Order: sequence, then C-alpha cells, then structure tokens
Amino acid sequence: MKFLRYGNVGEEKPALIDPDGGIRCLEQHCDDLCGVTLTTLQDLAEIDWRGLPLVASDVRLGACVADVGKFICIGLNYADHAAESGMDIPTEPVMFMKATSAICGPNDGIVIPRGSEKTDWEVELGVVIGKPAKHVSKTNALDHVAGYCVINDLSERAYQLERQGQWTKGKSCDYFGPIGPYLVTPDEIPDPQALSMWLKVNGERVQNGSTSTMVYGVAHLVSYISQFMTLQPGDVISTGTPPGVGMGFTPPRYLKAGDEVCLGIDGLGQQLQLCKDE
Repeated sequence: MKFLRYGNVGEEKPALIDPDGGIRCLEQHCDDLCGVTLTTLQDLAEIDWRGLPLVASDVRLGACVADVGKFICIGLNYADHAAESGMDIPTEPVMFMKATSAICGPNDGIVIPRGSEKTDWEVELGVVIGKPAKHVSKTNALDHVAGYCVINDLSERAYQLERQGQWTKGKSCDYFGPIGPYLVTPDEIPDPQALSMWLKVNGERVQNGSTSTMVYGVAHLVSYISQFMTLQPGDVISTGTPPGVGMGFTPPRYLKAGDEVCLGIDGLGQQLQLCKDE
C-alpha cells in the first residue's frame, strides 16, 4: 500500500493511493502518518477505499511521514560514490544527523542557501521505522520497518567539508530534506536491496544506480543504528547515494537558481524540484 500526506504546509492530511491511482483521504481514520499510526498501517490498508473521500490529483504533497523524531543519514554507503568523493570505503556505517527542520514535501522546491556556491544533490532510499528497535538483530531488523520512500539528501559541500566540524551543518539547510511522495509498505517492496534509482538535473540523467550496490544494506543499518540508540516509530534513515553527485564531476557541478531536479526509485515514485535562491 502507498500512503501520503497532502495539503498546505502545516495542515497536511493523511491519505492512501487507491488501485486506480487516486488519492483517498484518511482523516476520519487517523490523525496523521506518524508515531503510533505507523504501527497500525495494516489496519489502514484494510479499510474499504471506495468509501474514502477522493482528493484532487493536483493537490500539494507534504513529506510522507509527520513529526519525525530522528533524521539519520548514512554517508559513503556506495563504494563507487566513496571513490568519486576521494574517500575510503568505511569499515563501519558512517552516521550523521540531518535537522528535521530540513524536511519538506517532495515537490516543494530547493532553496539555495544564502551565499552557497556548492549545493549538491543525492537520491537516496529512505527507511521509515514502524516500531521501536533497540539492539535488534539483522535477521529481525526489517520487522521494524513501516515502509520506504524517496529522499533527496541535499548537501552544501562547502558547509559540509570546508567549514570544519561535523557534516550536519552542510546537510540541514531549510528544504534540504524532501521526503516522499509515498510511504510504501514492505509488502510492495519485498527486497529493498533490488531497487533501481536515478536523478536528473535539467533533463540530464546524472545518477543511475541500484540499492543492490550498497556497502551496508537496510537490515544491517537498522540493526547497527539500534545498537547506539533506540529507533522509534517515525524515525527516518536515509541510506546513502550512488555515484553521480555534482561534487564528483570534473569540474564539479552544483545547483543554481532555475535548475530542475527530478529523481525517483523503483516502486516508490518520484520527486520534482525547481531551484531558487534564498
């Protein structure tokens, strides 16, 4: 099942996608797609969608999960991306946090931060936690996943790599965390390590990869992170990007006002973003 959130910023309502591709409002059945609701998605999936209000197809889409507690990112999780970044393949997952204030809708646009000259793109598989995970094994890790989504892990490379300290400040600018359009339940994604992914800038395909080439797969990441912190329903893990980011070109290529970014992952939908200056 595919779930989403729609409406004006701060006023989003939960919905599901019916078999015909229509948006059906779930407001009468749940307050939002967050917290405890994510533990009962199967109950929502069993509602007779024919009795749900149909929503206009051109409505704004919000991030597909609300009230995210932790936005955890994994760096250098594709060997070929590590190579293009001039960095070694990590012997353990590289973890960093992205501010939840960066989260926005999948098509809300990219705001180039004031003074930025190195805003970069990264298509990534997002994992949304559906029930608490603490010290879980890799064998059981996927049982704690509510669903999967598309994430553009936008980065300001100068802030990230040239301004000292941790990566967080280069990853957390406003509008640097588009999530969605859909939260897709695991029954539709039986193997999260077999998904093709891509990203285009102004119509040119610059990233073309597959989750099959991750250094550390989804089950490993959920298990690994749960050794250091309890993952709660609604937490989001962004699992890394394949090669083709702007930093990896010779010379590097970065986003500017007026650019169009389109990205997607097999079975999870796609995002479309226009760039503008802050």
